[in-house]
Amino acid sequence: MLFDDTYKTIAKPAEGVFRDKGSKFIAYAFPAGTEEEAKVFVANVRSAHPKARHHCWALRLGPDKTSFRINDDGEPSGTAGRPILNTLLSAGLTNVIVIVVRYFGGTLLGVPGLINAYKTATSEALKVAEVAEKTINDIYRFNFDYLQMNDVMRIIKEENLHIRKQDYDNDCSVEVEIRKMQLNTVLERFSKIDGLRQRYLYTV
Repeated sequence: MLFDDTYKTIAKPAEGVFRDKGSKFIAYAFPAGTEEEAKVFVANVRSAHPKARHHCWALRLGPDKTSFRINDDGEPSGTAGRPILNTLLSAGLTNVIVIVVRYFGGTLLGVPGLINAYKTATSEALKVAEVAEKTINDIYRFNFDYLQMNDVMRIIKEENLHIRKQDYDNDCSVEVEIRKMQLNTVLERFSKIDGLRQRYLYTV
């Protein structure tokens, strides 16, 4: 089986609305690569809707899709964050936070009604979201002597690597993104440059 080094996320924010028995549920989906980024979106939505009864959310992170957080924000346990997350799981999306704002309409919806409302509002937002497929990339730093610049840049150009940072002084360094599928080939090529030092930094 071929190794899949891609994942799906959303390209830009999207919004969806669902109404039931007077209650209004507004779902906001945002691309978010870290928990810190996600917290900013939650704070922004809260400040935009100060009179809303609840601001429930679910966050799924990482190219491997294994990291997630949910928050029911006062709704009965399991009726808000979990249905939002399950909708993200069904869509196969990661690096996404969905925040659903609820304005209470005066009539209780009950557990099944709440689960359906949070799920449907999330679905409405994801339905209009622009889905983007991204590759899983490892970030490496290479340190080398100035005289080896041509060898390093040749590999970067031939392997079509994206440079994130560069510093070309006497001791040169460059940080590049290497797609997982290319990793072994690229690292083997760099290892043939005498004296070049490589260091794995993180994965995006």
